[in-house]
Amino acid sequence: MTRGRVEGMRGKFITLEGIEGCGKTTHARLLASQLEEAGHDVMLTREPGGTAVGEAVRDLVKHGAGEERMCPEAEMLLFAASRAQLVRLVIEPALRSGVMVVSDRYVDSTTAYQGYARGLDIDTVLALNKFVSDDLVPDITIVLDVPVEVGLRRARSRQRDAAAMSDRIEGEELPFHTAVRDAYLKLAQQSPDRINVVAGTNEVDVVSEDIWRTVSGIVAGTV
Repeated sequence: MTRGRVEGMRGKFITLEGIEGCGKTTHARLLASQLEEAGHDVMLTREPGGTAVGEAVRDLVKHGAGEERMCPEAEMLLFAASRAQLVRLVIEPALRSGVMVVSDRYVDSTTAYQGYARGLDIDTVLALNKFVSDDLVPDITIVLDVPVEVGLRRARSRQRDAAAMSDRIEGEELPFHTAVRDAYLKLAQQSPDRINVVAGTNEVDVVSEDIWRTVSGIVAGTV
């Protein structure tokens, strides 16, 4: 056996979701650190991204291709391509090795953003998610919920502070982001055994503690 693994035991797959500026990237990192401190081997990844293909897709979907408008179908398929690569090359091998995988976004993002907010057919989105994810479902998903105005203020402030390129999705109008938030809350109602909603407006340490209380029971006994 190696540190943090039980012989033959599959790792747990934990995903963090939410609207722009909800804090999921910060809390994915904090959660990965907590899991490591608890004795687990951990891999932190993100969507889109996590592979060379995925990182190239990330740049394209976040910043676009010049003046050309990206249609919702193309956007969805780009996210799907990144996910297919990430699941098969990174996530599944890690889980088989007993590693705890923490991902900043996964299939629920496609359902919320491209399905509900972009208005694409939900059954088509779900079927595509199933195909590209190789039927891999997270053991637990944390949705960090914040009011849309709060999330966008955080996201745009972060962008200004970093002097970053404009983000195509963050730049959508308020109704789009409201639809995304509503979609996440709907998904949580539909899958209460997997999806847990955590208030993201509290102080970082309080939110982190709330997430850890939710996750710790899932990973108990795997060290």
